[in-house]
Amino acid sequence: MSERSAAFHMADVRAKRITARRAVAVGELLAGSAFDAIVERRLPKGDAMGMAEVAGLQGAKNAAQLMPLCHPLALEYAELRCVPVPERRAIRVYCEAAAIARTGVEMEALAGASAALLTLYDLSKPVEPALAIGGVRLLFKEGGKKGLWFHPDGMTDAEREHYHPRGLPKLDGVPAAVITLSDRASRGDYEDASGPLLVERLRALGAELGPAEVRADAAAPLAARLRELAAAGIRLALCTGGTGLSPRDVTPEALALVGERRVPGIAEMFRSESSQHTPLAWLSRADAVLVGSMLVIALPGSSKAAAQGMEILAPILAHALAMVAGEGHA
Repeated sequence: MSERSAAFHMADVRAKRITARRAVAVGELLAGSAFDAIVERRLPKGDAMGMAEVAGLQGAKNAAQLMPLCHPLALEYAELRCVPVPERRAIRVYCEAAAIARTGVEMEALAGASAALLTLYDLSKPVEPALAIGGVRLLFKEGGKKGLWFHPDGMTDAEREHYHPRGLPKLDGVPAAVITLSDRASRGDYEDASGPLLVERLRALGAELGPAEVRADAAAPLAARLRELAAAGIRLALCTGGTGLSPRDVTPEALALVGERRVPGIAEMFRSESSQHTPLAWLSRADAVLVGSMLVIALPGSSKAAAQGMEILAPILAHALAMVAGEGHA
């Protein structure tokens, strides 16, 4: 490979997990004296806003043809809107793009908005050559590892009402606990990383919990501790470690001792989704049970697997706890 060709490369997304992605981009055409003709759809070339919406759809679908390092994506949905803003004599353009993919749809949304704005410009310039395009930016994006992200310039109430940005369901005020199962970490041979990571992620969702407990790999003591936590009113307990195939990996056996009802779908989902990162995920004995009204989930012990586990589980935790509390399935 030459130095010139090594200066850029397409991002390798093969190890990323396929998730629902959505992005909305926005921009404006400052139309000046052409504003009325655009809005009243009487430009010499025709209906500029209608044609802009068609062009925006084409732009979103062809983003990878315009930008060499942009991944070709099969969009599940795209929508263009042209909204007149009389006080600035501007046409505000929105492009929403959505896909089930390994990478985001930000460029598709931006390409759609840009194509629509250029089309507005093209159809309006015979009437007003002093046009300007500005403020092209991402409004927000959803999905993937980082979840919901908003542009620092924010959104208007009307934009929020139309697009309903969806973040992860919160666990506000939910009493929770994290237990790390590791003989070596409990002896002080190394510092636990997975437990603090899970604590941080749960707190970010609004859960209330203290530092992670570190315990040796042993089924009976773990079962006893889980009973204590359930009796103390803890509603969610995440265990990390002890879910492999070695002789000392006994976390699932502890859950079997104490669990009143299994929740097999959670572990099945974890293995299925994790297999997108590595086929070794199918060797995990991750498990989930109910101890009274406490949901217990056993995840692998590596910090990477724990982080991936939270990414997979976070969207369903609040609903699962609501079901356990008898709040219905809506």
